[in-house]
Amino acid sequence: MLFNSIEFFIFFPVVVTLYFLTPFNRRWLVLLLASYYFYASWRPAYTLILIGSTLVDYFCGRAMGRYTDDEKQRRKPFLYLSLLSNLGILGLFKYYNFFNDSAREVASALNMGYAVPAFELLLPMGISFYTFQTMSYSLDVYHGRIKPERHLGVFALFVTFFPQLVAGPIERAGNLLGQLKSHHEFSYERVVGGLRRMGWGFFKKIMIADNLALMVNQVYNNPTDYEGISLIIATVFFAFQIYCDFSGYSDIAIGAAQVMGFRLMENFRRPYYSKSISEFWSRWHISLSSWFRDYLYIPLGGNRVVKWRWYYNLFITFLVSGLWHGANWTFVVWGALHGFYLVFAIVTAKQRDALANSLGLTRWPQLYKWVQVLSVFTLVLFSWVFFRANSLADALYILQSSVAGIGNIRQLLAGIDLQHLLFMDQGFKVFAVSVISILIMETVHLLQRHGSVSQLIGQRPAVVRWGLYYAAIVAVLLLGQFGHQEFIYFQF
Repeated sequence: MLFNSIEFFIFFPVVVTLYFLTPFNRRWLVLLLASYYFYASWRPAYTLILIGSTLVDYFCGRAMGRYTDDEKQRRKPFLYLSLLSNLGILGLFKYYNFFNDSAREVASALNMGYAVPAFELLLPMGISFYTFQTMSYSLDVYHGRIKPERHLGVFALFVTFFPQLVAGPIERAGNLLGQLKSHHEFSYERVVGGLRRMGWGFFKKIMIADNLALMVNQVYNNPTDYEGISLIIATVFFAFQIYCDFSGYSDIAIGAAQVMGFRLMENFRRPYYSKSISEFWSRWHISLSSWFRDYLYIPLGGNRVVKWRWYYNLFITFLVSGLWHGANWTFVVWGALHGFYLVFAIVTAKQRDALANSLGLTRWPQLYKWVQVLSVFTLVLFSWVFFRANSLADALYILQSSVAGIGNIRQLLAGIDLQHLLFMDQGFKVFAVSVISILIMETVHLLQRHGSVSQLIGQRPAVVRWGLYYAAIVAVLLLGQFGHQEFIYFQF
């Protein structure tokens, strides 16, 4: 079930109503059944994988809980069973054909026979998210950070909680499990705040991401038909598309949970205003970057090792992060680029500071800040080309043509072909709506630096508040894209 569907607009009010009408000690069951229905509406058979993963991790957690911290060695077999189970499911459905096809290509290049068959498997929706969520639970139980959950139903709800089931945020048991067992009273202010957050997410998804998708998909699915500024604009648009698509999902998930009284972690904090790549990753997909920090980077040794090993730890973490995003070499290159960015930033920190001083940038803090923001955004744009391109060959063509266009102003201007750039009968309308919506979003982002926009709206007179709400709803209905476009991160 998609958030941006008629089914969800019926499903969510019904679930919320039943939730608050149900006695406290049975509310977990209402949410659990709703969550399974939410997931099964996509493909019922794959709910069995979700149930199987839940049962394995529940019983492994209970088994580890029988031993004290001094008996950690005796917990290991159950930890390994949990990790192998989750990674095995992930590997089979997401990575088997990728590695199998890569091995077949190598064998073909070496004129060797290769008889390992490929499997036609549909990737279960949200598998990367819920496997990571349950693995973090098993690791936390193993290390004694949390006690194992004894209530199977509550644990199953932790795994399947529908607002964040298929695209996060990837919650930690220490944050969510306790909330699932708490009594949440109906609160008008909280509900309204949650609905505002959901509305903001729908605005980002329907007005920006899905409008931009029409243009971005046209270019990136046919890159050799374009050159110069058309490719550059498509890449800039993709940067906003993926941000609005994914942060929009997170806003809807956080808002939906808030309506019922639950607090999910923030997943985005205006990442394109970052002044460094490390800051970007502290603001982008926070639940995943913190997961890799806590469960991969720190166990590898983090920065408490010799320098070369520190760089290795950073690079490997982002290489794995790239592979997590998809079974394609484009994602591996994307992750490797960000690993390289971070290592390069550490190695050249003194030289870059000296250059900024010699240019006098440090005497103008605001100017220096925006130079840093623009530099980081440019690096991120470069990496998004690999993330979005359908193949490495497409990515290299897009980069080569974009650089050539920038280097030749005549070629750059020649690339401006409105019929080509706007692509469709209503192309200018889509273009204009996208740009205006982005400007509205960035205005809100700037206002958020000085306080909560939601609270600011809440303080206005009722006639002003409802005027804004109705205006936003009418604009979305008239100008939004309602093609039931899936969220980008569903494919991961």
